[in-house]
Amino acid sequence: MAADVGSSSLQLPCVFSPKSRQYLALCAQDGRLRIWNTDSKTLHQEYVPSAHLSATCICIAWGPCRTVKEGPQRKKRKSEAVQEEKADLLAMGTAAGSVLIYSTAKGALHCTLDGGHSGGVNCVQWHPEDGLLYSGSDDTNIVEWDLQTGKARSKWKADRAAVTSLSVSPDGKLLLSAGQIIKMWDLDTKEIYRKFTGHSSAVTTLRFATTRPPDSNGLYFLSGAAHERLLSVWQVRQDGKDKNSVVSFTLTDEPQHIDLVQSNNKEEAVRLAVVCKDGQLHLFEHFLNGPCKKPLSPSCSVQMSDTKDSPVPIPLLAAALTADKLSVQLAYGNHLQPVMERVEINTAERHICLTRDVQTSLSLTMETSVSKVKTPIVNNKSKVLVPGLPGHQAPVKGTSEKRKKDTDTKEISTVERLGEIDLSTVPSEKGAPKGTASLQTDNFAVLLVQGLESNDTNILNKVLQTRKEMVIKKTVARLPLPAVLPLVEELTKRLQGHPFTAVLMVRWLKAVLMHHTSYLASLPDLVTQLGVLYHMIESRVKMFHKLTKLHGKLYLLMTQVATSDSSNTVIEVDHTAKLVYEEESSDEDEASGDEALRDDEDSDNWEEDEVLEEKMEEEQVDKDEEEGDPDIRRDSKENGEEDMEHGNESEEE
Repeated sequence: MAADVGSSSLQLPCVFSPKSRQYLALCAQDGRLRIWNTDSKTLHQEYVPSAHLSATCICIAWGPCRTVKEGPQRKKRKSEAVQEEKADLLAMGTAAGSVLIYSTAKGALHCTLDGGHSGGVNCVQWHPEDGLLYSGSDDTNIVEWDLQTGKARSKWKADRAAVTSLSVSPDGKLLLSAGQIIKMWDLDTKEIYRKFTGHSSAVTTLRFATTRPPDSNGLYFLSGAAHERLLSVWQVRQDGKDKNSVVSFTLTDEPQHIDLVQSNNKEEAVRLAVVCKDGQLHLFEHFLNGPCKKPLSPSCSVQMSDTKDSPVPIPLLAAALTADKLSVQLAYGNHLQPVMERVEINTAERHICLTRDVQTSLSLTMETSVSKVKTPIVNNKSKVLVPGLPGHQAPVKGTSEKRKKDTDTKEISTVERLGEIDLSTVPSEKGAPKGTASLQTDNFAVLLVQGLESNDTNILNKVLQTRKEMVIKKTVARLPLPAVLPLVEELTKRLQGHPFTAVLMVRWLKAVLMHHTSYLASLPDLVTQLGVLYHMIESRVKMFHKLTKLHGKLYLLMTQVATSDSSNTVIEVDHTAKLVYEEESSDEDEASGDEALRDDEDSDNWEEDEVLEEKMEEEQVDKDEEEGDPDIRRDSKENGEEDMEHGNESEEE
């Protein structure tokens, strides 16, 4: 049975090897493939792809276990001499569109499958028998690979959207593919056998739940999609009336890892283990025999937490069902340093909370894993220069202890010195509040080293809460090299707290990276130290980008709504002036304005006097004409006043 994990951009691939569950393969944030031995709980192998930063691993699938009798038929089995079925080949789909085949027996890359896809590979799935591999990509195509030749045998378009999940039937005759619509393909003809409605979002998981033939109405498969808190079970019916799901399993969050034990007949139930995005494990056991209207709740839910006074949940990464129905193989904690454990679970209880001390488990795992690392053979006379401390996992120890043994045995210890230091009684400067210490940069560096050695929170708080950039830079510059890595670990721990505290810690982290980059780059286990920090910062930045987009969209919507409301409220236009502006003027301007007003009044009076004089002259002329004075008539004609009527002229003649 091949184990398959479809993954989204936020989900890191993690899967147990089939049958024996001896190995756990996962790709962490740094892009490296790590294979852990679940029996010894140590790092078995590590592989760094040449382009692991530009072409990150998106999905992982273990190949089917093979025996030695079938081994010599293929090149990859020449180095294997164990007379039992063992997981060997591991397929990795990358964002660059290639598929890498890694061999655990060789401990090296077996081959690379290129040229089949133009987009990132979202899912890979092995054929159970024929040495074939199927891959689905963002380019909407499915490629069938032949591992004997390392080339593509066939390629066909599967969907309008990206292919996000694949699954091969136990008999190797049918292939399920899904983007949003689920399609079942006949692998002999590469034609569609059935179509199902699918999900509203991208399907991340497809698994066959039974091993029965499709014409018996007994073939079932299940599917899970992104942003959906359920698993849907579909029945392949002989009459073709199978468009909708028949059973639903309810979850607390989006499914991330699924393992199941298939049902071979109607009397055998399907066992299912689902790890959700919130880190919980849900166990189901159900007899698949037709539709079920009500959603099914898990028979048992498992959570994990640490042993502190205020418990913090520990996320589960993967779970695998074993032949023993009472036990489950778990992987939990960190992708860079997972903890593996076989746990017996009492399914009679609906909710189980397991408490574990992750720090102790991590330290034990690291000690055992370091002992397994191959070291070169070195002569006794030669000296090896390694920066920092051997293993880089031991606590920081200053050189004061060595000096004590050589010089003076009566010198007081560091613990006694720390006990005599009382920051609250240091005399304060003028203007400073009581209880605050006036510390110089040298004192900060010494106190920081002492706080890291003794893990004293009071000293660390006093030093790390400073806001002066220059003090931070000088303190970090004067730190000894063995104290750099513990400082980074302390900053990483504090960055996970309140955002206001994180702002101060970012300043310290920036100063550390500026002054001690060359030392950090020389550490062999730098990735395990900074992987958590990098992943945490990346997740916070991704959320900030989404929130910024949401803020912009909401701002546009609110602006449009306000604009439409203002346009609707204006019905009648009021023509009366809402504001009258009167210009303020100086005294001279007012005086000149008064004179101008007087001149205007005088000119108006003068025009009225002229009109009155003209009227009086006209009346005088009329009287003279009536009296018949010829001199006046002559004067009026000479003056051009010939506005008399023609009737008056005839009377004069």
